Amino acid sequence: MRFLRLTIAYEGTRYVGWQIQPNGVSIQLLLEKAWTAVTQETLRITASGRTDSGVHALAQVCSLCTHSQIAASKLIQALNANLPFDIRVLNVEEAPGNFHAIRDAVGKTYRYQIQTGRIQDLFQRHVRWFVPRNLDIEAMQEATQHIVGKHDFSSFEATGAAREDSIRTVRELTIQPFQSERFQFIDIEISADGFLYNMVRNIVGSLIVVGRERQGSAWIKTVMDARDRKQAGETAPAHGLFLVHVQYDW
Repeated sequence: MRFLRLTIAYEGTRYVGWQIQPNGVSIQLLLEKAWTAVTQETLRITASGRTDSGVHALAQVCSLCTHSQIAASKLIQALNANLPFDIRVLNVEEAPGNFHAIRDAVGKTYRYQIQTGRIQDLFQRHVRWFVPRNLDIEAMQEATQHIVGKHDFSSFEATGAAREDSIRTVRELTIQPFQSERFQFIDIEISADGFLYNMVRNIVGSLIVVGRERQGSAWIKTVMDARDRKQAGETAPAHGLFLVHVQYDW
């Protein structure tokens, strides 16, 4: 038996998310079908996390256990030949025995992408949340100081999610504005030892409240101390979210 680690990228626009679901086509379904087409082997491929409908990945990590002896380089080529244009296998490598993409992950980095201003860049509409006004970037950056560190993130967890606890450590949170000739963009990047369901999108939605000057930067701390999802801002749309990196100890 071989344990393999796959790194894949996908644009999530056309899919119901990573996980196989009865209501539409998922990334997992298509990847497993491609694997069967290449190896004649039916198996379950596990991803580091279940990205939601419309969410994208630059480097999602997957694990599987296989009897196939096809070389890694050949697997990349063959799998991509059997996948649609918006899903790509970037790397296949041998993994330690019993490698598990979820269990062995020690950290993740997500990026949330925004466009601001009066006119939407139509070519970014599937990968950026369009906020039709300018934002107070400095206030948003000040607000991040209340998020970085080890905290209870209950206020940023989707209602009804089941977790043993809501304590997570945010290692880094940056807000980077930039612009092209016509348009203004913001990238929000967050790294943590783990994430609650919708945690990134709920943090972003609350930062936008600050950016719109509806609340001051210290309001974020008030929200976190409340440990109540109802006190935070709206959930940012899924299509602006990217899984950037998954960290392992090997």
